[in-house]
This record gives sequence, structure tokens and C-alpha cells, in this order.
Amino acid sequence: MKKLHVRKDDTVIILSGKDKGKKGKVLEVSPEEGKIIVEGRNIVTKHVKPRRMGEAGGIVKAEGALYASKVMIVCPKCGKPTRVAHKFAETGEKFEKKIRICKHCGDSL
Repeated sequence: MKKLHVRKDDTVIILSGKDKGKKGKVLEVSPEEGKIIVEGRNIVTKHVKPRRMGEAGGIVKAEGALYASKVMIVCPKCGKPTRVAHKFAETGEKFEKKIRICKHCGDSL
């Protein structure tokens, strides 16, 4: 199983492609494929066939998947696109929790 630097509900900025420089919220993450779906970005058209009697078919617009390497997380505190650093939270227990932090401001993501 692969790990991604992006999680569901993160705000990201797109680094390349037709939506370069635009921000959006992550709706879905697929670690197996290394892809994510960003809300309102990478819109593709799908041809949908009617499945039931009386159901309408046609051309539908939907969000397409992007490779996770093409996006960067935006820090909620400083508002800058940032790389993700990891740090162990000091909980005082034997097993400490690993958290993600911003490389710029040091705040947790």
C-alpha cells in the first residue's frame, strides 16, 4: 500500500495541467493508484447511457482524477502552498502520535 501526502478534505493547489494555479478541496483519495479527485477541478465530459426505461442519457460533466504528485497542500494558517513535514506530538504516552506540519509556519495541517 502506497502513502500519499494528501488526505481527504485538504485544500490543495494544482501545480500543472489545464487547472494550474487553482485551489480546491480534495474529495477522494486513491492511494493504490496514486490519484486524487479535487472539487470543481479537472472537469471531464462523460457520455452516459440510460440504464433504466425513461432515464435520460447524454453528456455529463464530472471531476476527473489527478496524480497526487501534481498538487501541493495549502496551509490553513499561513495560506501558502507547502511541503508536508512530520513530527511526533508530545502526548506523554509511550506511543506518540505522528502529525503533519507546515514547512513554512510550523503549524499542524
